[in-house]
Amino acid sequence: MFDHPSFDGHEGVHAFHDAATGLKCVIAVHSTALGPAAGGCRMWNYTTGDALLTDVLRLSQGMSYKNAMAGIPLGGGKAVIWGDPKSAKSPDLFRAFGRAVESLQGRYYTAEDVGVDVSDMAVVRQQTRFVAGLDEGAAASGDPSPVTAKGVFLGIREVARRQFGTDDLNGRTIAVQGVGSVGGYTCDHLAAAGAKLIITDIDHEALAAVSKRTGATIVAPNDIYDVEADIFSPNALGAIINEKTLVRLKVKGIAGGANNQLVVPEMGEFLRRKGILYAPDYVINGGGIINVAAEISGTYSREWVEGTLSRLIETLGEVLDEALQSNQPTNYVADRIARARIAAARPAR
Repeated sequence: MFDHPSFDGHEGVHAFHDAATGLKCVIAVHSTALGPAAGGCRMWNYTTGDALLTDVLRLSQGMSYKNAMAGIPLGGGKAVIWGDPKSAKSPDLFRAFGRAVESLQGRYYTAEDVGVDVSDMAVVRQQTRFVAGLDEGAAASGDPSPVTAKGVFLGIREVARRQFGTDDLNGRTIAVQGVGSVGGYTCDHLAAAGAKLIITDIDHEALAAVSKRTGATIVAPNDIYDVEADIFSPNALGAIINEKTLVRLKVKGIAGGANNQLVVPEMGEFLRRKGILYAPDYVINGGGIINVAAEISGTYSREWVEGTLSRLIETLGEVLDEALQSNQPTNYVADRIARARIAAARPAR
């Protein structure tokens, strides 16, 4: 664990197994310097246990940075459940997961992520109060995906403003990878702004639905990297910017909601050298956790969410500007700011 390449001084990495339900779960708490750790629960059919561990360590670190950049009083954590979300779900499994969350006694708040939805969180709530993303209750906020998608759309405009001199997306070509909850809503915003969409996903039904309502062109999953577009918007899984895809990209910007888009941090420098402006993923996709933070506070306010999201997009713009002015990779600039905010808060905790 301690010499794992993705271990980053995590405060705790907790493995849970429930034989009766088949639950295999890891909850990673990266930092509670800014507040209780918060981050969604992902359910995925990992190929190996090491792949699962790498994912949860990277995702939890990303949540620490994301929450710090969003300016909300939450630390970073993440949960992953090993299993196929299309065939392995059951109420008993999510009740077992709820008991796992409860055992951490409030050091970690969970919510939905890839493979997990609001109805699953409702079952988790039967076993623990440390859960958000619900559609019932005094402060319930429901699915945070629409807020994430709005932030991604606004972030795409920030990248466009710096690369093309205007944030007007009318006539711009945007290549969107992944049209699930976040990607689908992002496509709706982009289409309304007049953008031309080229989309891909492994879910053919979702592709057909998004294409029908937005007029998007569909391409095969592996072909999305070869599309000639103004901006590439990854909204599926991570590590998609790597040595194999980098040479294929024909875009001026990357701005999407997927977590951990860079296979290694050094990819940020390679993007800079290629003239591609990258919106650091944990900055641009912070809308959902802002929505969750409002729910965790116990007094959900749409006005607070909108205001905090606006400030986050301003922060993204500041990151992009500093990176361009200093010839640094955007992810290096964002990492430095996030680490400084976490370090400043740690003595007070």
